[in-house]
Amino acid sequence: DLIILRLKGRLDAISSPGIEKQVFENINNGWHNMLFDFSEVDYLSSAGMRMLLSTSRKLKTLSGQLVVSGVNINVMDVLKMSGFDHVLDIVS
Repeated sequence: DLIILRLKGRLDAISSPGIEKQVFENINNGWHNMLFDFSEVDYLSSAGMRMLLSTSRKLKTLSGQLVVSGVNINVMDVLKMSGFDHVLDIVS
């Protein structure tokens, strides 16, 4: 009961709404445990962080979980500076 979503490129104000729509479609279809593979994500903006936070909160209300993996050092720096490394489940 786990879905793996491989994200690629930039998670910013342009791409995040479309990704969020697809993610919430998966949630509505019963996928409440998600792994976001960030191994090909090279940029994360505040819009991308909002998408991560809204997804994580929604899944928690459904007794699900969001895990983020494969985060590169630049994206991890953004997550750490914003404190998201304490909010999200991040694995290597």
